[in-house]
Amino acid sequence: MSKELNLLILKSKKGNQRAQIKLYDQFCEAMFFISCRYLKNEEEAKDAMQDAFLKAFLNLESYTIERSFGSWLKKIVINTCIDILKKKKIETVSLDHYPLEVLDDNDWNFDVKIDEKEIVDAIDRLKIKYQLVVKLYLLEGYDHSEISDILKIPIKTSRTQLRRGKLELRNLLKT
Repeated sequence: MSKELNLLILKSKKGNQRAQIKLYDQFCEAMFFISCRYLKNEEEAKDAMQDAFLKAFLNLESYTIERSFGSWLKKIVINTCIDILKKKKIETVSLDHYPLEVLDDNDWNFDVKIDEKEIVDAIDRLKIKYQLVVKLYLLEGYDHSEISDILKIPIKTSRTQLRRGKLELRNLLKT
């Protein structure tokens, strides 16, 4: 971590508002982009980002230097977006009692004629329970254990929803 960023964090922990504004300015664009991945309404995404920064500044004492500040903040932003989606009463079902078939999570090959925008647009058309897991896994790079913690679902459910999301995504991209 750069000395400048480290100094901003230390000052922010002490309540220095100028340092907090500089931290905000440094990370707001990236965090807004992340919010927009989860919340389709731009105003909702802005509100979620603002709430996430507020949570981050109120909980800066829990931040440790061993982890990158950006990834710590990103997790807060994603959790804030997921909380907003949960308030909209998104249905999540535990799959503990369903037979599970685990396929290779790393097999995300699509037709080379399909561009990234088409894939992201197709992800946005998935059922929300699949969309969240696919975005956390494919776009954010979280593993099933982390997804399980973030969404508060069993790891098996994360794996199953990812598999089903991948199948649904492939069907959407065939048409």
